[in-house]
Amino acid sequence: MAMMVKYLCCCEWIVLCNLLLAVAVSSKSHGNPANDLVDIINRNRTTQRLSQLNNSPGLGCMALQYVEECKGNCTTNNTVNCQPPEDDFTEVFAPNCGVELPTFGIISGHIVGCQHKYLEPSEAFSLVLVQDKKSLSLLTNKTHTEVGVGLIRAHRGPYFWCVLFSSSQTNATFVLENLGEGIKQKKGCYSGTSIPCSSGGPKKSSVFLNNIFIMGFLYIYLLQQLLH
Repeated sequence: MAMMVKYLCCCEWIVLCNLLLAVAVSSKSHGNPANDLVDIINRNRTTQRLSQLNNSPGLGCMALQYVEECKGNCTTNNTVNCQPPEDDFTEVFAPNCGVELPTFGIISGHIVGCQHKYLEPSEAFSLVLVQDKKSLSLLTNKTHTEVGVGLIRAHRGPYFWCVLFSSSQTNATFVLENLGEGIKQKKGCYSGTSIPCSSGGPKKSSVFLNNIFIMGFLYIYLLQQLLH
């Protein structure tokens, strides 16, 4: 009987340790809302019987560079007054991302928006990116083949979103150097990668705090069980 109790305690220890590890890992991984936006865009296209777009990390990284350049241009009514020169795509955005220039394709459209508070991807889609018939028409353009989304927050300021579309050959353009890794971005996030977004909204901090409380509770519970 005593051996059975020790065995059960050992199993309980293992299970609780695994729970603690899972919570610790989840506190560090908050997801990538840029990928979520691509999913929403593709679901919207599917409902209208349009082909889904390839989630291009090279295009997404350039979308991040685009809004990086526009960070100081969000008005009080949440509109972006920013139009980087076309040459910036090949002379600034692509090099900053590590996009191999021989693979640079056709940019067939872009949507840029800002908001002074963080929005979940579904809210950002409807309130920031698809505000009028022009942006909706761009979203449902039949010639698009690829899409990339970038998200960044200005220092203690508004959030910026950018969607870039391409009509180039899928998987053959906007290739990132270093075996697809490209150049690591220190701010924001972009689609086509599993790297969590460093520009996340308030929910990230609340999730982290909740995980800390859960870890503390499990730790105390574990100590109590070992002392009995």
